[in-house]
Amino acid sequence: MDSDGDIRVLLVLDLALSLVFASVVLWGLEFIGEAQFTARNLVVGTVALSTVTYLVVLRK
Repeated sequence: MDSDGDIRVLLVLDLALSLVFASVVLWGLEFIGEAQFTARNLVVGTVALSTVTYLVVLRK
């Protein structure tokens, strides 16, 4: 069975996992005093990770 699945599901999973990873990284950066944990920083990190993931993995 050769099915790629629904792209919408992949994009939602990409955003959700990128949000979790970005929050962990941002928390770590705040813990060591390198960045503040703000909504703006979280959104920027999530969008950056999602974009990189899309370009590297999901794009054909």
